[in-house]
Amino acid sequence: MIKTAIAAAAAAIALAPAAALAGPYVNIESNSGYTGTDFDGSVLETHVGYENGLGENGSWYVQGGPALQFPDGSDTSTELSGKVGASFDVTENTNIYGEIAAATNGEIDLDEAVNIGVKAGVKYSF
Repeated sequence: MIKTAIAAAAAAIALAPAAALAGPYVNIESNSGYTGTDFDGSVLETHVGYENGLGENGSWYVQGGPALQFPDGSDTSTELSGKVGASFDVTENTNIYGEIAAATNGEIDLDEAVNIGVKAGVKYSF
């Protein structure tokens, strides 16, 4: 009986909508770049974040932390990076989303220009 209850709880969590799972999280993400077949470098972001629902059909998140940069042929450096984003279900099959990301440039020197990236999109599920 206890095994059944644990299995049911695990299934409920796994199948729950993302907005229902509000709260803190950890996100570790690696991004690598190439020019043709030449490796340019990698960034390993180690973020702590918080997400929550936004109205009936949306959710938002904010996350940030150190970003370890591994450029090809150069020394490793540590920067600060962060992201804020949101998504909304506009229909049963259509979701719109957006994100703003920022990172320091120059060993966490806040006097230097901050790199900023913006993305937005539409996802249609069949």
